[in-house]
Amino acid sequence: MRRKAGIPCALRRVRWRSQTSKKAEAAAMAKLFESIGKLGLALAIGGGVVNSALFNVDAGHRAVIFDRFRGVQDDVVGEGTHFLIPWVQKPVIFDCRSRPRNVPVITGSKDLQNVNITLRILFRPVTNQLPRIFTSIGEDYDERVLPSITTEVLKAVVARFDAGELITQRELVSRQVSEDLTERASTFGLILDDVSLTHLTFGKEFTEAVEMKQVAQQEAERARFVVEKAEQQKQAAIISAEGDSQAALLIANSLMDAGDGLVELRKLEAAEDIAFQLSRSRNVTYLPSGQGTLLQLPQ
Repeated sequence: MRRKAGIPCALRRVRWRSQTSKKAEAAAMAKLFESIGKLGLALAIGGGVVNSALFNVDAGHRAVIFDRFRGVQDDVVGEGTHFLIPWVQKPVIFDCRSRPRNVPVITGSKDLQNVNITLRILFRPVTNQLPRIFTSIGEDYDERVLPSITTEVLKAVVARFDAGELITQRELVSRQVSEDLTERASTFGLILDDVSLTHLTFGKEFTEAVEMKQVAQQEAERARFVVEKAEQQKQAAIISAEGDSQAALLIANSLMDAGDGLVELRKLEAAEDIAFQLSRSRNVTYLPSGQGTLLQLPQ
């Protein structure tokens, strides 16, 4: 009986030990997962901190660092990956490559004609002046500077030329605008790689006046041609009459000197020419004079 009573106790002990071991394993697994979670959280936080402490500057760009305590830094950061202090420092990226911009301007010429001009500009900022540009003008420096200085320079240059000179001396106008605008833009820390006039038109009244002038010039040229043609015909008629008069005078002098011999010579020459032309004709038959020739004619 004692043996039979000891068997349930042993079973209880085995069950208790198995349950204890399972609880220990579960606690160990919980600790392991907790450690892994803490490690992952630490890695995520560390990665976020590292990522926030790095920034990239692409090719053709430059960066200016803004510090919350010291303001805009004087150093310009070049291309590549760089470090900064998170939350304290902030990078401001600038594109330093040449970029195009079209600026349309309506102004007046020296003779008070309305002129529509479109100027195409290739511009880029001076790299070592980016902190000053960011501090005094801002990131949208091209929107704030280029339209105003372009309008100012174009109006000043175009006012020196008449409407006709703007067409005939376009290269000079473009060069003058380029020189003045480059000098003006340099005061704002901008470099102009190219300045060109891409569009140049005038008001409706001036265009109509130019067309009427061209029509009048064409009509004048046509009238001049008619007059010159009539003059040439007159000269040709005079020369022909003088030639005939000289020929008649020569013939009269020859008749006076040689008598009828010249007339006979001209008759012989005419007869010889007639005979030569008739000899080449197939419908002409020669009959010797003073001889009888029988022709078989149809009866």
